[in-house]
Amino acid sequence: MSSADKNLSVFKTEGLPDISSKKFGILVAEWNTEVTEKLFEGAYQTLINNGASPENIERGNVPGSFELTLGAQWFAERRDIDAVIALGVVIQGETKHNDYINHAVAQGITNVSLKSGKPIIFGVLTPNNMEQALDRAGGVHGNKGDEAAITAIKMLGLYNQIATAGAY
Repeated sequence: MSSADKNLSVFKTEGLPDISSKKFGILVAEWNTEVTEKLFEGAYQTLINNGASPENIERGNVPGSFELTLGAQWFAERRDIDAVIALGVVIQGETKHNDYINHAVAQGITNVSLKSGKPIIFGVLTPNNMEQALDRAGGVHGNKGDEAAITAIKMLGLYNQIATAGAY
């Protein structure tokens, strides 16, 4: 389902785990700050609203979305970080740069997550234009930052479920 058909800030919250002792790294791309700051605000506030302690949320800035992968790896290498949320936006332009950047970042985030065994959440918007980006950063389609934070929480809950069942 596309975000045009779903509000990114509406999600099921039943059964979310206790995250009061969990530590989150949030990476924010500095390119298109008008959008990425709104994504950060959404992610941060969603974590707080669902029980995270402000002192357990650490922000890191990277120059652009391409650098989210390495930043995510650095956060994931820290033992005290439980989950990482990577926030950025790559807007379709006149060249195909977005195809290369989006693919590289998606693959990189996946690789870091698999390598670290930690939730590394892809909170990168890939819109056709700035209007679509703003619509998904707190506008008419909600906030991808909210969705990314809830995804991190739910993945930590799944890990707890599996670990409790004796798999780890």
